[in-house]
Order: sequence, then structure tokens, then C-alpha cells
Amino acid sequence: MKKRLFISPILISFFFCLGFINSGYSQSSLFSLEKFINGKGDTLRYRLLFPDYDTIRKFPLVIFLHGSGERGNDNEAQLKWGVKNFASDQNMQLHPAFVIAPQCPENLSWGNFSNRQNGPNILLQKSPSKPMELLIELIHEFVKKFRVDTTRIYITGLSMGGFGTFDAIERYPNLFAAAVPVCGGGDISMAASIKNIPIWIFHGAEDASVDPSFSLNMIQALTKAGAHPGYTQYPEVGHFSWIAAYSDPLMLDWLFRQHK
Repeated sequence: MKKRLFISPILISFFFCLGFINSGYSQSSLFSLEKFINGKGDTLRYRLLFPDYDTIRKFPLVIFLHGSGERGNDNEAQLKWGVKNFASDQNMQLHPAFVIAPQCPENLSWGNFSNRQNGPNILLQKSPSKPMELLIELIHEFVKKFRVDTTRIYITGLSMGGFGTFDAIERYPNLFAAAVPVCGGGDISMAASIKNIPIWIFHGAEDASVDPSFSLNMIQALTKAGAHPGYTQYPEVGHFSWIAAYSDPLMLDWLFRQHK
């Protein structure tokens, strides 16, 4: 009679969880710890994903802006949501790219908007926030040092980072080749200035933290300005619309097709 190996379901669950954790750790470890210090001594911490790097061809650059819950100075929390999808084996094979994931300090923000009195419309303020100012400086320094395809610099972000994505393209429309704002919003009066930037907006229909009207108003303003933005609104989804957005291979394929 053959002996059968019995493995406890609890043990199976343990190994499954261990594998999941190790997988997440492996992806996190692909992002090197970096720090940018400008001429004034101001610091922006960030994580950097390298492509399968060589010195012959150039690679696109993706900027990933996290949400408000991942602010701090540990240079780790910004990897919690979304950005690890760019480090999957499949994506690094299909879409090798530099990915910069900066971390916004506590009590600061990527975007600098003021709220209007009526409705979810916001106004872009004259000066960028300090983290955004540092990020733009970092991008310019980075493209000087590495083989970046400057016709393929992309920006995306979720929640606070979604607002930051709109802030960045509205302030610097000539820098970015495409943008993917997730559950964010921007200044609709600036729509004409970004009408030539390919944009795909994502939002959850039941988002209680960021009203979907922020995205819907931007879609309407961009369309009126002559743009052709993409918009995906997930039914029965709240604030965590980024889970589906960054897991969508169609979005990633679309993003990496875009050129200035």
C-alpha cells in the first residue's frame, strides 16, 4: 500500500501567504532607494525602477504619484499601491521603463489647488507645491544622466497623486507624453492647455473620498476643448479604483504607445 503525503491545509495556507509576501518583497526590492537634493538643500526621497538596462537604446520614464496615506519620509510607503504593477515580470518584459516613485513629505501635497465655493471645481495656484517643484527638478536632472526617451515621459497617480498628475500636466504641458490620473481632479479652466496630451482618466462610481464629478467635469472640459480623453468609471467601486486601473493591461499597453 502506497503511503500518501498529507499536508495540513493550515500549512498550505502558510506557504501560500509566504510566497505572496516574498513576491511582494521581491518587487519592492527592485526599486532602489534614492534621494534627490537640489541646490538649495531641499530633499525629495524616491524609489527607482530600472529597465533591463543597456547603453544602446533609450527607455520611457514613468512618474508615479502616491496618495495622501503614503506620505512620510520612510521612502517605502509609496510602493504600497499600484506602482508594483510596473515591476511585474510581464510588464518589464513588454514595457521596460524607468519608473520614479517619489514620496511626498507629511502635511504637504503634490498639487496646489484652491477650491471654488460651488461644486467640485478647483483652481490651479500660481506656484507649484514644494514636492512638485522638486519632482520637476529631479526629472530634468534624471534625463541628463540616463538614457531616457524624452518623447515618452509619462505621469500617473492615485487620489492625491491623481490631483498631482493634473497639476503637473497643467503646469508643464510640454514635458509629458501622456497622463493617467486615477480618482483625482484638475482645474477645468486649463483644459485647453492640455488638450493635446493623451489622457486616460479612471474613477470609481461610488467614490466617497473624491467625488467622481472631479473627473467627469474634466472629461467634459477636455472634450469641449477638442481633446479625445479616455474615461473609465467602475460601477460599484469606491475610492480604491486604482486596484483595477493599474491591473488593466489595456491601460498599460495604451500608455506605452504614446509619444510626443
